[in-house]
Amino acid sequence: MKLNKTLSLAVVAAAIMATSCGGSGTKTETTSSTPAPAAPAQQEVSPEERHKDNPDFAAGLALVKQSDCPSCHMVDRKIVGPAYNDVSEKYELTDENVELLASHVINGNVGVWGEIPMPAHPTLSKEDAELMVKYVLLLKK
Repeated sequence: MKLNKTLSLAVVAAAIMATSCGGSGTKTETTSSTPAPAAPAQQEVSPEERHKDNPDFAAGLALVKQSDCPSCHMVDRKIVGPAYNDVSEKYELTDENVELLASHVINGNVGVWGEIPMPAHPTLSKEDAELMVKYVLLLKK
């Protein structure tokens, strides 16, 4: 009888251990957590997209395109004069800078970007020159 009690206790203990440790005889699935996919790199928005609702940007761009500006300037690269992006990095968009740079466009200038002079554009109105300058300064990243 003592052997039966001991054997019964051993069986009960084994059953308790098996169920408490997950060994119920059925397979349990383990799930490994996979890292969330990395957020897609934020694409740089073009200045045209960034300023699509800005009438000064659109008007200035149109004026620049129909002028002789592209023969000496590009947005991203220096040709004869500085790249527009370089100008926008150097000057903040303030009324004073717009007025100063518009006067450089109308009257010509030399010495700020080197010794090659920027020719004068005396037939250009002050308002148009200011719109063109605003377009350039709005290119700032």
